[in-house]
Amino acid sequence: MASVFKRKYNRVVNGKKVKKQSKCWYVKYFDADGIEQRVKGHTDKEATKQMAARLEKEAALAAEGVIDRYKEHRGRPLLEHLAQFRQALLDSGDTVEHARLTANRVRKALVGCRFALWADIQASRLQNYLAGLRNHGDGISAQTYNYYLQAFKQFCRWMVEDGRAAASPVEHLKNVNARVDRRRVRRSLDPDELKRLLEATAAAPLLYGITGYERYLLYRFAAETGLRANEIRSLRVQDFDLDALQVSVQAGHSKRRRQDTLPLRPDTATLLSEFFAEKMPAAKAFGGTYKQLTKRTSDMIKTDLERAGIPYLDDAGRYADFHSLRHTMGSLLAASGVHPKIAQSLMRHSDINLTMSRYTHTLTGQEAKAIQNLPDLSLQNLASQQARATGTYDETADATSPTPKKLTPQLTPKSTPTAFSACDRLATVDNRDVTNRENARDCNLLENENLDSECHELATVGMGESGMGRGGFEPPTHGFSVRCSTN
Repeated sequence: MASVFKRKYNRVVNGKKVKKQSKCWYVKYFDADGIEQRVKGHTDKEATKQMAARLEKEAALAAEGVIDRYKEHRGRPLLEHLAQFRQALLDSGDTVEHARLTANRVRKALVGCRFALWADIQASRLQNYLAGLRNHGDGISAQTYNYYLQAFKQFCRWMVEDGRAAASPVEHLKNVNARVDRRRVRRSLDPDELKRLLEATAAAPLLYGITGYERYLLYRFAAETGLRANEIRSLRVQDFDLDALQVSVQAGHSKRRRQDTLPLRPDTATLLSEFFAEKMPAAKAFGGTYKQLTKRTSDMIKTDLERAGIPYLDDAGRYADFHSLRHTMGSLLAASGVHPKIAQSLMRHSDINLTMSRYTHTLTGQEAKAIQNLPDLSLQNLASQQARATGTYDETADATSPTPKKLTPQLTPKSTPTAFSACDRLATVDNRDVTNRENARDCNLLENENLDSECHELATVGMGESGMGRGGFEPPTHGFSVRCSTN
């Protein structure tokens, strides 16, 4: 049976031994294994007796197999758990910067909500606190709100997974819609803007410890690979396999926490090979005279954009910061006709909707060109289509009449050229017989606006260069390439 007592001890006072007893009462009891335990109680004897009864009851329950596994952790301060949570992030391969940022977000929420122990955590208080941060003056954005909530939920899940708590009290909380409150909307650079930026940067002076030519390589490399600033900051020369035309980002520095290998353009690999020629394999890839690439990459590119005459913030309120180079890559991939699944793989997105909605922007002139490619809906063109539907070849019905006038088809080509004269001539090649009229009718099924060019291509098949003239044909190209002089 548990008992309470005061500890007695001897103390020397003026050269004499004096017996004294402690101010606090102590509890003596036997635990579930029958081992005697002595625990410090309170200065009040009755409170210590209640403590003794509780300890004895818990020992009896433990002896029966009913054990409170979370008792010890419930009594520990949350800030102590948080320090161990941060260390767990580092041990799992997280970066120092991300572990620090996550722990700081959790700490700010714990202090702001006045959560001292695990039992103090309430979902409604956390939600109210984060809503206050968002609605107070120039508050946080919806995306930042979600970041705080995700960090806190991650901390609570770790408590559960590590056997420190039974369940997370905030797991049911939902993120807010970040699309309705985006504070920093980025845009992509058009190919012309990107070329101007690279040309202006190559001849620019030193900035943030980086020469103009190195910044030119940095921007070009970022626009062609889509790597984020933190990922580029982690790169070493040994991460580049320039013979195989590829670069690898280690799992600890990749956002999706796995090693990524991306292809390089041959011309870019040649420039990088010359740039890395005098560097050791363990040396940083980019960064200039600084220990590593500056964290003020947005300020750096802002200066270079101003030098190139490109607005950092456009009329629509969209930013062209360093991360916009990643948006530029996604837009250029889409504009060059790359399959969406390949673009998703190159952008390293788990969701293709993110690739197509956020990172794929409409380039200048694409919308206007798309409208120009729509069918011609003018009344004159509609009348021509109605005339063709009735079997008329050389004349069209009046555009104002409700129905086209039926005319007798002409079996002999006219001397006066018409919109369909090319097809009439094609239909009579090698065979002047009128029975080939069906071939001529098939030609009339071609689109009106493309007919002259298509018939010319059909008429010149097999004629060789002499028949085609000097115009020739140049196939469309995809992607982009920038040449920059460093003279």
